[in-house]
Amino acid sequence: MPQLPPGPRLSTLILLSALCILPINIFLPSLNNMAEEFGVDYGIIGLSLAAYAGTSAVLQVVLGPLSDRFGRRPVILSGLVLFLAATAGCIFAPDVWSFLACRMLQAVIAPTYAVALAVIRDTTSREEAASRIGFVSMAWAVAPMLGPSLGGLLDQAFGWRASFWFLEAYGIAVFALCWFDLRETNLTPSPSIATQFRAYPDLFASKRFWAYALCMAFSVGAFFAFLAGAPLAAGAAFDLSPAALGLSMGSITGGFMFGSFLSGRFAGRVRLTTMMLAGRTLACAGLLLGLALYALGIDHLMALLGPCMLVGVSNGLTIPSANAGAISVRPKLTGSAAGLASAITVAGGATMASVASAVLTEDNARYALLLVMLGSATIAMMAALTVRRLERLRTDGDDA
Repeated sequence: MPQLPPGPRLSTLILLSALCILPINIFLPSLNNMAEEFGVDYGIIGLSLAAYAGTSAVLQVVLGPLSDRFGRRPVILSGLVLFLAATAGCIFAPDVWSFLACRMLQAVIAPTYAVALAVIRDTTSREEAASRIGFVSMAWAVAPMLGPSLGGLLDQAFGWRASFWFLEAYGIAVFALCWFDLRETNLTPSPSIATQFRAYPDLFASKRFWAYALCMAFSVGAFFAFLAGAPLAAGAAFDLSPAALGLSMGSITGGFMFGSFLSGRFAGRVRLTTMMLAGRTLACAGLLLGLALYALGIDHLMALLGPCMLVGVSNGLTIPSANAGAISVRPKLTGSAAGLASAITVAGGATMASVASAVLTEDNARYALLLVMLGSATIAMMAALTVRRLERLRTDGDDA
C-alpha cells in the first residue's frame, strides 16, 4: 500500500470548514438595516442569499476538478484570497449592486469545504477519512447555529459591516494557518484540464458514486425539509414565540453535532456501510415513531421535535461515511468527486425543501412534515442498501 502524504492538523481543517459555512447566515440579522442604508426594498437585499447559494452551487463542480489538476493547496489558498478581496468589497461597497457582486464572489469560499474533504481522503484511509470528516462536520453544524447570534450582536454594537469585518479577520487568520500548515496532499495531479474532463465519464458511470451521493443528498433532504416546514408545523401547532421557535429548530442541528461526534469516535473502526445503515435505520425509526405518536393523539412539542432530533443524529452518523465513500470511488478524481457530491447534496436539500413548502398547510403541517422527511429518509435508506450491495460485488471483483 502506498505511503500517504502527511496531512494538516485536524484543527486547521475544522477552522477552514467553519469559515466555509459562516458567510451564509452571519449577516442575516442585519438585512433590514442593510436595506435601509442602501435605500432598497428588502427583497433586493435578500438576493444576497440567493446569489450566494447559486454561485456556490456552480463553483462546487469547478473547484474540485481544479484541485485534482493543480493541487489542493493552491486552490484553497486562492479561494481564501478571493474571499478576502470579496469580503473587503462588501465592507466598502458604495451601493447595493456593488455589494451583491462582491457577495457573489464571496461564495468562492464555500466549495473549499469539498476540497478540504479531498485533503482528508488524500492523507487517510477510507474509514479513517470518515472519522475525521465526522469531527469536521461538527464545525459545519456549529457555525450556522452561532453565526446569526454573533452577527446580531456585532450589528447591535457596531453596525452591519462589523459582521464582514469579523469574516475578514477570521479569513486572514485561516489563510495564515493554511499557508503554514497545509502542505500539498495531491501527489498525483492530472496532467491537464482536458485529461481531467476526459476522466469525468468514469466518475459519472460509477454506480457506487451515485449511491453514496444520493444517500447524502436525501439524508440532507430530510434536514432541509425540516427547516422549510418546522416554522409552520411547530409554530402553528404549538403557538411558539419566535425565540422559542428558533431554539426548537436548533434541536435537529444539535442532534447532527452529536451524531457527527459519534462518527468521529467510531467511524474509523466500523465499515462505512454499517455506519450509513445505522444512521438510516435510526432516521426511519424515529420518523415512524413521530407518526405513531401523532396517530395516538399525543399533542406535545417533543412528540414532533424528538423524532426530528433523531434525524439529526442519524445524519451525523451517515453523512461523514457517505462522503468518505463518494470521494474514494475514483482516487484520481477525489476533488472532482467531492465537488460533484456536494453539488448533488445541495440539489437534494433544495428539492426536499421545495416539496415541504409545496405540500404543508396549517392543517396538515405536523404529520405532513414527518411524512415528507420519512420519504426523503427512505430514499436515503434505499441508496445505503444499494451501496452495501455494490460494495459486496466490488469485493467479489466487480468494480461497479
